[in-house]
Amino acid sequence: MMNSVYAISSVMLVLLVFPSYISDAFVTTTHTSTTKTINIRSTPLCSTKKDDSSDDFISDFCIGTNTFWRNLVIEPVKNYVDVQPAETTVNKDSDALTKLTSPPEVPGIPRPVWLTILGSVPTALGWYGYYKFSVEEELYQYELQEIGKVSGAGGYGTLFPFVYGIIIGFPLTLLHVPGGELLIQAAGIWILAGQVNLYRRVNELCTEDETIKAELELTEPPLWEYWAVLPPPLDVVVGLRQVHFLSEYWRVKRGYPKEKDIIAEELFPFISMKERFTLKQFFRRPKYWFWFTTNWEDFDNIPLLKD
Repeated sequence: MMNSVYAISSVMLVLLVFPSYISDAFVTTTHTSTTKTINIRSTPLCSTKKDDSSDDFISDFCIGTNTFWRNLVIEPVKNYVDVQPAETTVNKDSDALTKLTSPPEVPGIPRPVWLTILGSVPTALGWYGYYKFSVEEELYQYELQEIGKVSGAGGYGTLFPFVYGIIIGFPLTLLHVPGGELLIQAAGIWILAGQVNLYRRVNELCTEDETIKAELELTEPPLWEYWAVLPPPLDVVVGLRQVHFLSEYWRVKRGYPKEKDIIAEELFPFISMKERFTLKQFFRRPKYWFWFTTNWEDFDNIPLLKD
């Protein structure tokens, strides 16, 4: 969503972190649930599968980034947010509070739009920082298990460079210390690049398997990655769509029944639209916008909005 969400979240997250000098880079954590046992290696030093391609370099960089920032988090916090096997905490019958407070799981926890809004609004968007951490860490661990390499830096490597950049850069800027503004800008670029990459990964997940693609009723990737760099509210449009389709993907992976999300499917139809609409189509078709505009005629008489 909007980059301001992360700025607000960083104020809360700073209370949870300080330097920890005990490296756990070689520690393998085993989690056990009633359904299965999996080994989750939280901080390997490199990809577990090598093919001498550029993907290896990207994967090793992402893993190294995740490892470095993970080692700056205090043990109690790391223990709480350590990734667990699916249904260790959350199953198809879990209530909203359990889903909101659960540590990340693999396969990931379905977090529909209504749940994300429920957690974000009362906490002044603070919970959204935890959402961002969780979904990134779930994808990171899921990729490690499935293919032995990653294409994202995980929750630690994606969120915490931004958090520290804001925490350090903002006071320096107020004190007119050289480098403060540059640090803030670098932090913003980092989190924005991570968001674009997240949209790319969600597109791949939703379309790489024909069975899942059919279950989601998709004919093409659902997101335009570049919308992440658009100004509000357009970046929120694609952000909400990412929340919806990632949640649906994890729902299908876990075999959970479909539940109606009134916010995504009725109040704001653009969130759950199967079509990957363009900017012109979005502005031209009011039926995409709100529940009270679904019967409005398209603005076909505006030349600027024609494809």
